[in-house]
Amino acid sequence: MPTFKLDGQDIPFEPGDSIIKAAYKNGHEIPHYCWHPGLSVPANCRMCLVEIKPAANQRAMMLDVVEWDPKLGDYRPRQKPKLQPACQMPATENQEVLADSSPHVKEARAHVQEFLLLNHPVDCPICDQAGECKLQDYWLEHQQTGKRMKDEPIHKPKAVVFGPTIVYDAERCVMCTRCIRFMDEVAKDPVLDMRERGNLNEIFVAPNRQLEGHYTFMTEHVCPVGALTTKDFRFKARVWFLRTAKSVCQGCATGCNAHLDYDPRYNKAYRYRPRDNEAVNGYWMCDEGMLSYRAAHEERITEARVGNRQATVEAAVADAKKRLDAGPREGIAIVLSAQHSLEDNWAFRELGTLLGAKAFYMAGAGTGYADDILISADKNPNTAGVRAMLPDVRTFRQLLDDIRAGKVTQVLAVGGLTERDDPEDATALGMLSTLVVAATHEGALSQAAHVVLPSSSWAETSGTYVNKQGYAQVAEKAIAEQGSSKPAWHHARALAIAFGVEPTWTKLKDLRAALAPATNAPSSPTLAASATGASAPPAPRVS
Repeated sequence: MPTFKLDGQDIPFEPGDSIIKAAYKNGHEIPHYCWHPGLSVPANCRMCLVEIKPAANQRAMMLDVVEWDPKLGDYRPRQKPKLQPACQMPATENQEVLADSSPHVKEARAHVQEFLLLNHPVDCPICDQAGECKLQDYWLEHQQTGKRMKDEPIHKPKAVVFGPTIVYDAERCVMCTRCIRFMDEVAKDPVLDMRERGNLNEIFVAPNRQLEGHYTFMTEHVCPVGALTTKDFRFKARVWFLRTAKSVCQGCATGCNAHLDYDPRYNKAYRYRPRDNEAVNGYWMCDEGMLSYRAAHEERITEARVGNRQATVEAAVADAKKRLDAGPREGIAIVLSAQHSLEDNWAFRELGTLLGAKAFYMAGAGTGYADDILISADKNPNTAGVRAMLPDVRTFRQLLDDIRAGKVTQVLAVGGLTERDDPEDATALGMLSTLVVAATHEGALSQAAHVVLPSSSWAETSGTYVNKQGYAQVAEKAIAEQGSSKPAWHHARALAIAFGVEPTWTKLKDLRAALAPATNAPSSPTLAASATGASAPPAPRVS
């Protein structure tokens, strides 16, 4: 692979890479505002200026400038190298680039910062970007001087409602145009643009339109300062109190990689942010996915139930055993869930095998809106994982038919959601002599259940999910378990012990060890790996 030198260090690059992109992929940040790896290159912020040394057979590009000489008490002419934007300059083999090591670059960065801050309001205490703002970070790294302009700053509109989800503060805006380019190039809805010139610039929404659709949250995410904020997160938390877990979006089968930000003091999830993965979701998430963090707390089952009464988990397990013992084992069926992790599903499949169950079914959320950007019609994160684990798994529709035919009389299920909430389905489920459900959220199965065991959400326990491309991706544990909830695989173990059979797993690592040799698909690649154009593997086989 060809290389160039950045401050004396060899940086490998691929044909077509710009200097800044090659540095970014190799873990070196050249300061920038307008550049984004997933968007076009406007080169308008000038923060990424670098000095490019001429080759042996080339003349250096120089600029004639004047500078103040305190000894002469006057200005004197001098020359300095012409700096180039790293976002626009292609990387070439044996090129020598100076960034942090060039005094000219350092001076330019300080001047750019000062110009950007001339009219910027000092409202950091109430700005939601405080703590993760590029203006703050770069001032400390590249300027560290006070404001020299004493004139009244230019005032612009504040708290402008762009649409149902986004609020705009024009005084904070640095005109990077990321939001404009995202809506045009990725969301395919060019509803934003820039008007006026110079320090009167501001972003505006097209007449008779508002910023809406399925990707509006991304305009806030790509904003490097606090100009765009979401109504959902606005004034809800201070980012320095938040911690982050690497997660996987549960909203659909795309399996977008995400950062789940939570406050450990309150055991509360506050937001999702996209986690870069070019092979799966690129740099983006949809609005519905960004808001799906709420499912960590909303419509949750956090306590066990026997009938309509709250009970302890131990009492619920004992009642489940009593009910299942009263019926024939050949009538037992296992219902897996496309909503739950591979670990949960594998444990319930093993439980069914230990109990002699022959029939296995799959339930999950129904289909919904889809597009050709990110959103999948399949609203479950692990459909591919369950089908890989049991290729001949039957559908929930078939379960209802088998219940009506008397082939299934008792059901052990993981997950409470079904494709629809229909009275006819409830009637069929009501024909079961026993329905035991380990569920995270309320749904048709949990509402019809005789015994409900509270299952941890994806945010409360680590789990593996296989997306529609066949990538096996791990969502890390973030918040602590709520109420009496435990991972569904934990409940499967408790049920197995209650029936007097010894399960093969005790901890999560046991389940992972059992799954690993049977899973052909690798984990979803990192940004660096996927940038090489790696293709998605086939769905894994889990036996």
